[in-house]
Amino acid sequence: MMATILDYEHEDHSQGKEKPQARMCYGAELPQPDYLPLELSVFVFDVGQKTWKSYDWSQITTVAAFGKYDSELMCYAHSKGARVVLKGDVSLKDIIDPGFRASWIAQKLNLAKIQHMDGINLDIEQEVNCSSPEYDALTALVKETTDSFHREIEGSQVTFDVAWSPKNIDRRCYNYTGIADACDFLFVMSYDEQSQIWSECIAAANAPYNQTLTGYNDYIKMGINPKKLVMGVPWYGYDYTCLNLSEDHVCTIAKVPFRGAPCSDAAGRQVPYKMIMKQINSSISGNQWDQNQQAPYYNYKDPAGHFHQVWYDNPQSISLKATYIQNYGLRGIGMWNANCLDYSGDAVAKQQAEEMWEVLKPKLFQR
Repeated sequence: MMATILDYEHEDHSQGKEKPQARMCYGAELPQPDYLPLELSVFVFDVGQKTWKSYDWSQITTVAAFGKYDSELMCYAHSKGARVVLKGDVSLKDIIDPGFRASWIAQKLNLAKIQHMDGINLDIEQEVNCSSPEYDALTALVKETTDSFHREIEGSQVTFDVAWSPKNIDRRCYNYTGIADACDFLFVMSYDEQSQIWSECIAAANAPYNQTLTGYNDYIKMGINPKKLVMGVPWYGYDYTCLNLSEDHVCTIAKVPFRGAPCSDAAGRQVPYKMIMKQINSSISGNQWDQNQQAPYYNYKDPAGHFHQVWYDNPQSISLKATYIQNYGLRGIGMWNANCLDYSGDAVAKQQAEEMWEVLKPKLFQR
């Protein structure tokens, strides 16, 4: 999972105190840096290595560190006025116990202080039954985590990752309104939208346009303030092996069940944007565009003679969805994940990376 978030507006608990704590870096204490202009703020999920050195730091306000702890990244982010936040994941069966919740939160808070972090992103994507004790325990965990971090770390940020729709996706019955109220904002993972395929077992877009935007409409209809919603988009795609590939590009895939559904995107494999851009020129179809799903795809044949179909997102498909953000008042945009681009310095790759960062900037279009 996860993503880069463009957080267009800050409405956090700190009421203007939107600054990371002063930090000790390279033996010298950094001043508390001001945040970048709100309309250009970006929250980046980083999964490790050193690609962060090539990110568009002119936009970034927060980095969610999902890889191995990197003090150099922490110091650099703070020098640019950006937050750095922890990843938070825990077994939902354990958090039914209030004592366990308190201990887990204290542990994460202590780690955040030791590592000079500015908050936590709760990435809990486990099944929850609506009538189970985990339903209320999860909401309590979010509220208690938020209260503790806000109290102990000035300007800290607590966020929670949710599925592309609130309609029990992947059997995740969560108290979405309660969780939204309890934390700073929700990161809506508008990808992996084929995790449960209830119709034909065929390859399809990772984040189809209409389906994606319907998810946001449903969250807002629940009464969640749009300013509590950040749109997550994928910087990766899915490579499916076709059992059959028709002349009109319909790729039949193997039946791989997931959480009750007969088919799923587990029949494919995730591929980062940088690999897709290298492979597309040697495809047998060239770049194709699905008008219904508003998404690009292509077909190729592997050395064993099997046909594949790859669905992904590019600047064109992302920009179409991104217009929803300001037109409907969402808090911002994000992506999973920033490491998926080619930062090697190759001229073509450099342009491709710049275009993907550029499309995250806020735009306003007529509906």
